[in-house]
Amino acid sequence: MLIIKLEDYTEVYQKNIPPHVVIDDAFLFSHIDQIEKCFPKPGNDWWIYDNPLEKKFAFNCIEQMPEPIVEVIHYLNSRPFIDQLEKLTGITGLIADPFLNGGGLHQIARGGKLDIHADYNYHPVTKLDRRLNVLLYLNRHWQEEWGGHLEFWDPEMTYCMKKISPLFNRLVIFSTTDQSFHGHPDPLNCPEDRTRKSIALYYYTWGRPSHEKSPPHSTLFKRRPQDPIVAEIEELRIARGIKRL
Repeated sequence: MLIIKLEDYTEVYQKNIPPHVVIDDAFLFSHIDQIEKCFPKPGNDWWIYDNPLEKKFAFNCIEQMPEPIVEVIHYLNSRPFIDQLEKLTGITGLIADPFLNGGGLHQIARGGKLDIHADYNYHPVTKLDRRLNVLLYLNRHWQEEWGGHLEFWDPEMTYCMKKISPLFNRLVIFSTTDQSFHGHPDPLNCPEDRTRKSIALYYYTWGRPSHEKSPPHSTLFKRRPQDPIVAEIEELRIARGIKRL
């Protein structure tokens, strides 16, 4: 399905901090057009995250997804695509996640957000090490003033290194470590009838470099310098940070 070669972006990927790449129009427009048109609205069967750190919808039951979406997820989890990911990132032995744990379909409505964070580091079922995120955005005619940018922050949480708009047919791939802080921290400002839609796939390995290892943890949320200090929210960040899978 890719109409580009990921290995052509290897140098860019490995120079960026955190290692990442943003590729526009990586897939055939006609296929991504089908996916966007059949992307389901959130319902009672979606996961609902609604707390001071995150407000979003997620759905990972592939058996209930429309066929065009199933096809692209199967492709993104296929050996040919993973081979390209390995060439791009230099990470060998990548393994797809058949459970789509934390991944699948993501959707954020007006007012929604996802605070800056580093992802959980071990899969709760397979116990594999989480190494890579692949995000495919599906937001046609997205306006800059609506927000919803994916932000990358420096490890010390002193400044935003990069902001990426969630544009239609935009592919974002990045390495995940305890230092790869990212998120969409400002409340979404899109019209009531629009949402920020994406497909998220995560990839794992058996083991990881020793300098990246840490005890199993869930999502590590961080406060930006401009965020007010609120005791309830700080307690929630701490509780989430020490939670073990």
